Amino acid sequence: MTPLLQVTHLTRRFGGYTALADVSCDVAAGTIHALIGPNGAGKTTLFNIVSGVLRPTTGTLVYEGRDYTGTRADQVFAMGVARNFQQVRLFKGLSIVENVMIGCHARMGGLVRDLANLALPKPATEIAARRRALEMLELVGMGSRTTGLPQELTLVDQRRLEIARALASTPKLLLLDEPAAGMNPTEVRELAELVRRIVALGITVLLVEHHMRFVMAIADTITVLSAGRIIAQGPPDVIQKDQGVITAYLGPAP
Repeated sequence: MTPLLQVTHLTRRFGGYTALADVSCDVAAGTIHALIGPNGAGKTTLFNIVSGVLRPTTGTLVYEGRDYTGTRADQVFAMGVARNFQQVRLFKGLSIVENVMIGCHARMGGLVRDLANLALPKPATEIAARRRALEMLELVGMGSRTTGLPQELTLVDQRRLEIARALASTPKLLLLDEPAAGMNPTEVRELAELVRRIVALGITVLLVEHHMRFVMAIADTITVLSAGRIIAQGPPDVIQKDQGVITAYLGPAP
């Protein structure tokens, strides 16, 4: 499969601490690629570099054949890379549907400031953004929850709302940082179905997750990080049998 994202020899240091060391991996277009590993392994640091929040100390990032190493987060977003966060980040003063519309406006012309200040965009843009937002809320299972404020939602629905906002920007690559956190088994199954629907739309998914049953059920490829280094890469059946991964992270089978 053709790589949508290529990470090559990536290293990130914070003073004397090396968070990532010589990390290389390809994320194939149209797949679900999972990053797993213990806390402190460097997963979120890698996410932050891929999304432009951090710059690598050394190494390169290539997206759709273009080297974008060191590109700012807003420019990376404009390229079609969207993400959620471990800690949900929503606009509490805006309605549920307006929160999703922000994703539309940010991609269509950077009108986030206008919307956040309750200034109305041009009518055509407003109508298109609202339509897109409602479609994305329906996609994530929140079609009946379009009014009200985000803080009135459960944490699980807030996570879904954040995913809807990311999808509203029509990304080609969606980064999901621990999307299953705090979910019960039924909600995790629903999330797995949602991620599969997202990929069916032609969107590639790169996710960080600690819920191993969820990861093993949906991932096409898994990259395992430990202490900032890759210790294994491959499909789920190979990763589950890798002795180095079992020792460092998974533990023996029950």
